[in-house]
Amino acid sequence: MTEVTVRPFRDTDAEPLAVLVARCLREVNSRDYPADLIERMCAHFDAARFRELAAVREVFVAEQEGQVVGTVSRDGNKVYTMFVDPDRVGRRVGRQLMHHIERLASADGHDHMETGASITGHGFYHRLGYHDVRVSETDFGLNYILRKPLPEQGPAAIP
Repeated sequence: MTEVTVRPFRDTDAEPLAVLVARCLREVNSRDYPADLIERMCAHFDAARFRELAAVREVFVAEQEGQVVGTVSRDGNKVYTMFVDPDRVGRRVGRQLMHHIERLASADGHDHMETGASITGHGFYHRLGYHDVRVSETDFGLNYILRKPLPEQGPAAIP
């Protein structure tokens, strides 16, 4: 299997990302959330939404063999829209995406990262060194707010 590369979002990524997110929600998140909520989330993360997001924050795409296999976005030190192809879960795609944006945030002078996590993604962030700050309710259900300190040394210090 070829290496996964992380690159900035392109307009042509919007449709494949919408398909990828819908698969993630239906195949993975559905074990933690009711079907009506999953369908609302799928409708929310359509191609137009990814184009909107790319206009207001940095959106990154993980690509392997020309195929979109994951995405994450950031605004400063805030993490958003982290999704990985269900067929690639456990193969370090998510970790690679997170390390990419952590390096960028560290290079920008941020001392920590912060994210909101679904019930489904909560353990993933813990494994990356994030810790719980609080729990909140959103339009899409329970949301864990987590933080991770970033090294002061800058981008080279994060594995």
